[in-house]
Amino acid sequence: MELLQHMFNTLLTTLRDILPIIIIIFGFQLFVIRKSIPHLKQVLTGFGFVLFGLAFFLVGLEEALFPLGKLMAQQLTDPEFIYGTLEGRIEKVSGAIHWSDYKWVYLFSAAIGFSTTIAEPSLIAVATKANKVSGGGISVWGLRIAVAIGVAIGIALGSYRIVTGTPLHYYIITGYILVILQTFFAPRTIIALAYDSGGVTTSTVTVPLVTALGLGLASTIPGRNVLIDGFGLIAFASLFPIISLMGYAQIGHWRTQRSLEKDRKKQP
Repeated sequence: MELLQHMFNTLLTTLRDILPIIIIIFGFQLFVIRKSIPHLKQVLTGFGFVLFGLAFFLVGLEEALFPLGKLMAQQLTDPEFIYGTLEGRIEKVSGAIHWSDYKWVYLFSAAIGFSTTIAEPSLIAVATKANKVSGGGISVWGLRIAVAIGVAIGIALGSYRIVTGTPLHYYIITGYILVILQTFFAPRTIIALAYDSGGVTTSTVTVPLVTALGLGLASTIPGRNVLIDGFGLIAFASLFPIISLMGYAQIGHWRTQRSLEKDRKKQP
């Protein structure tokens, strides 16, 4: 019964949130463009699906994804799990835990980053459109895997930052300097897509789990502050896909040029 009440309250909150979107779309269509809305029944049905889908999704976040991410962070940083003995708790109190002791955290972070990005609906949509626009020149799976690898590396590095407590801006500044340098050398056809791919990775599937992971790590690792260290993983998830996708395009361009040079040498 409590869950049904929570679902109803979330439904009302979601309706309030999407109401401005409905007013803007219908208002411009009726009063600015001054045309009737085509397929009105389908449009209203679509808004209904959006309303219920968002409500169910938000309830799922609160009841499953956020607790799951925090629970995994707590279990992976438990000294008894790290050392396999009760003496691990003594190590935790004495502050003797080293960053290398959290190798399972880095592996789990990379796996979460990769898997959530592969399942990201917004990335699938962008990859499909890019494939159609390029006439098949940009592979759907190639783009998705390249972006997923970038997110995996970014989340793993972000977890390392939380464990060590190093300042966030060092990583972000260095990363964007690398992005700027890559922009000068990467194929022009991939640059805009790479920048967009960095944004679409931080969407409905990736953000909840990554945020829960970061907050869970910051709340369980000794000496970390949840507000200072718990946030920032999303920045890594946005930055590193740009680097990985432009790197993927650069490697592909280099291989193509190398193949063409070999063909020229073979010609008499």
